Amino acid sequence: MQTKRLGRQTVRLARPPSVVSFANIGGKMEGNGPLASYFDELCPDSFFGAKTWEQGESAMQSRALQKALQKGGLQPSDLDFILAGDLLNQCIGTSFSLRDFQIPFFGLYGACSTMGESIALASLLLDGGFAHLAAAMTSSHYCTAERQYRMPVPYGNQRAPTAQWTATASGCCILGAQGDGPYVTHVTCGKIVDKGITDVNNMGAAMAPAAYDTLAAHFQATGTAPEDYDLILTGDLGVLGHEIVTEFFLHDGIDMRHNYHDCGMLLYDLEKQDMHAGASGCGCSAAVLNGYVLRGMRQNKWQRVLFAPTGALLSPTSSFQGESIPSICHAVVFSARKEGSN
Repeated sequence: MQTKRLGRQTVRLARPPSVVSFANIGGKMEGNGPLASYFDELCPDSFFGAKTWEQGESAMQSRALQKALQKGGLQPSDLDFILAGDLLNQCIGTSFSLRDFQIPFFGLYGACSTMGESIALASLLLDGGFAHLAAAMTSSHYCTAERQYRMPVPYGNQRAPTAQWTATASGCCILGAQGDGPYVTHVTCGKIVDKGITDVNNMGAAMAPAAYDTLAAHFQATGTAPEDYDLILTGDLGVLGHEIVTEFFLHDGIDMRHNYHDCGMLLYDLEKQDMHAGASGCGCSAAVLNGYVLRGMRQNKWQRVLFAPTGALLSPTSSFQGESIPSICHAVVFSARKEGSN
């Protein structure tokens, strides 16, 4: 049997899954940003009609899934699996959002890399013939994340210049064994990378080495270079993390500047909205992918996109104990054609 593996971390899918439908939901700040028109729904109420912010995040995820199903002409019973997670302890945003759908569920935690992780694993299930339709989903919420990781929002603490704004957003992507594309053709699984950063207000510096590690592994395994992609998009490194990744590759003699961007720099107007270093949170890359990017691919704006969201795998307990921040990046390739089947 011909192997699908390319090196230690990368898989070339023999039967690339197709994007069947996708949807994203955002909050008030996302509605004031430059990508507002790419959202399926924007809600100015941070509670999303619920009693608490955590319940609101669950409601937001439910809406994203419902919208993706609706756009694909599907019912919950049509999905073989859903792979999803969020930033909250025990992934309560996701588990509570899905309790009424009765869909076989794999709960994931990859922090802000969860959109990449869920798409990667769903694609492997589909390519292996273990599913016909699978959904990948995640979310984040500014108020729930601040309460868990930093300071409660009413405290009004001052934000550091390197701080990023956690997106209040959710994205859902439904993949199928059949469809008209775009297709997921390659998956590169990240490794834990930890360079000793301990500042929870500097996620870009903590996660940038993981992005560099995964992208470099992907280029080497696939024999590709940055110019082979119309767009290379990391998750939520923000301005500082984006600069670090660019510099790392420049040291290798590789210029990423012509087609490399970051979701954390796209979601908000960094100047007008005073977002400091940019956006973060699982919902950041999920919202950008399941609106701006996939819609652009459907409109032939890009033919080949390398999507590589990043995650900081810390917890409040580890931070209180002075631990550094281990990080990870999972990458997937979206292509207008079925590369792996050639």
